Amino acid sequence: MTLRSRVPWLAFYATAMGWLEAVVVVYLRSMLGMQHGEAMPNSAEVMARIRSIPWLLSIEQGREVATMVMLASVAWLGGHTWRARLGAFLMIFGIWDIAYYVGLRAMVGWPRSLFAMDLLFLIPPHPWWYQPIAVPVAISCVWIATGLWLQRPRS
Repeated sequence: MTLRSRVPWLAFYATAMGWLEAVVVVYLRSMLGMQHGEAMPNSAEVMARIRSIPWLLSIEQGREVATMVMLASVAWLGGHTWRARLGAFLMIFGIWDIAYYVGLRAMVGWPRSLFAMDLLFLIPPHPWWYQPIAVPVAISCVWIATGLWLQRPRS
């Protein structure tokens, strides 16, 4: 399969995964008492809400690991060399992350801007992961471009 025919399929997968991740987070936000369109509380408040449901943190961490495994698995299948596989992973991770925020915006009206704060990961739980959405979106754009570059045939 050529890069030109492979990239759209990887992008379709990443977009669908991002939308699915947004659906899960809509359910999670509801469980944690966040209203439609409500801004993300600060990281300490989010962690307090998560810890109020004893089993939730480990389930969410497991979901994060499973998501990375799914992205890595498709990237592995999407390339024939380590370079192409790394490129596929970076590209689909970036598309997935942006699609996730687009999905949340479409479903619950949040985030209202790229400067809205979000708790990016729960592995490991740490206040450092509480960042403006512009940070992961900018990283995702760089990863998409780098991923496409790594997947191109070498001369």
